[in-house]
Amino acid sequence: MLTAEQVKEYALRCGADKVGIGSMDRFEGAPKNFDPRYIMPRAKSIIGMAIRVHRGLLRGIEEGTYFAGYPSMGYANINDVYAPMVVRELASFLEDEGYEALPYINGSVRYGANRGVPVEEGKPAPDVFLHFRIAGVICGLGEIGYSKMFLTKEFGPCQRLVFVLTEAELEPDPVVTGEICDKCMACVRECPAHAISATKQQGACVAGHDISWGDLDCHKCSAVYQAGTKEISPFMPEEIKGYIDKIISEEWKQDGADMVDYTKYKDVWGHLRRNFPYIAAGWESFHHPAALCGAKGCVRACLDHLDKKGVLSRKFKHPFRDRKPWKIQPPAPESGE
Repeated sequence: MLTAEQVKEYALRCGADKVGIGSMDRFEGAPKNFDPRYIMPRAKSIIGMAIRVHRGLLRGIEEGTYFAGYPSMGYANINDVYAPMVVRELASFLEDEGYEALPYINGSVRYGANRGVPVEEGKPAPDVFLHFRIAGVICGLGEIGYSKMFLTKEFGPCQRLVFVLTEAELEPDPVVTGEICDKCMACVRECPAHAISATKQQGACVAGHDISWGDLDCHKCSAVYQAGTKEISPFMPEEIKGYIDKIISEEWKQDGADMVDYTKYKDVWGHLRRNFPYIAAGWESFHHPAALCGAKGCVRACLDHLDKKGVLSRKFKHPFRDRKPWKIQPPAPESGE
């Protein structure tokens, strides 16, 4: 009989950096459109795997000298090249043992979650979208931090998650929460988009555990994640600076536009791709936008805090950050004749 330990050992050999297993009944209470039991009704287990984002990929952004490595190797390579092979190999291993297996990567959302119509009464609209962070908690991999980033004891906020649903009934790992994030609010203070609320929270009950995170303004996050701000983006064209400032300050709301009908600021991804050469080059080169904010609050500030606090189990020879983050200084005004 296939055991959880055998599956974990094989997943690590396939290239996962951390593996956890959850039972499918832990999704009880999830909205239909996020419940993977509608994808595979006979599934008994969900296997979660963390693929590390190398800490060194943030080094060039910390120095302000190399921004391309993080979106190319930390996002695109993991999401579109490395992780798909890891989940494919593990799914093949399970099916060779006679258990149906479904590899699930976050590329699925690109098709558009829940955009179809239900094929019959009682079923959710396709595509059902697996909530990755909650699934990570269900698999016992770690917890959701205040920033809404997923945190593990080994890598802090520096990993991507992938999953395999399977009919194999495997011993689940315990759900553990409240061991990593201490709500220091460094993510809130350093988010250049001011996208994480310090006062409003969202949450869910997962396998009997009440979890919560700061309310995230995805509109602001989406814009600044790609473009940065004029203080932290060395590549920003002049005409984009005002666009980003309006989004951060919510000035677009004062134009009489609402979240459904306005067009000038709604198509953030398309607008930036068309008008920001560095972002366009990212899409053309590796099918992923730039990440010019460099995850300043949700990853780098968080990692700095966890590193200095000594929470993480993996130790480095030197601290992640040993000085204050840089900021682009505005040009000095010209002196009058």
